[in-house]
Amino acid sequence: MHCPFCQNPDTKVVDTRISDDGHAIRRRRECPKCGKRFTTMETSTLLVVKRSGNVEPFSRDKVISGVRKACQGRPIREEDLKMLGQRVEEDLRSRGLAQIESDEVGRAILKPLRDLDEVAYLRFASVYQNFSNLKDFEKAIEELKER
Repeated sequence: MHCPFCQNPDTKVVDTRISDDGHAIRRRRECPKCGKRFTTMETSTLLVVKRSGNVEPFSRDKVISGVRKACQGRPIREEDLKMLGQRVEEDLRSRGLAQIESDEVGRAILKPLRDLDEVAYLRFASVYQNFSNLKDFEKAIEELKER
């Protein structure tokens, strides 16, 4: 790690802590050349492989945005959407993979969304799982009733 003040390529780690969300490491560093201290944050990147083959970083905001559309008109608080986004990200990161298919992201959304609001779940599932007729909805509703 280069010192941001004098560009010295050799710095010393003085303190290391895990961030509150557990997905980043905060390191306090000191430059032996100029004596100044600075902080670095180290995070792991979770990449999503899209159906088109493109790869992009995982975005909790995109998860929340997609779920928000399914929740339009439903009595769902913004805090609940943020918690859902956090649960989805934690689920995906707990798998220990650097890359994950976009379909896995959709599947990871379904359970917490079903627990949050069944109507929003049906809306999201109908788009995500490409419901093509009334029977697809009936099947999903029956599965909800069995729970």
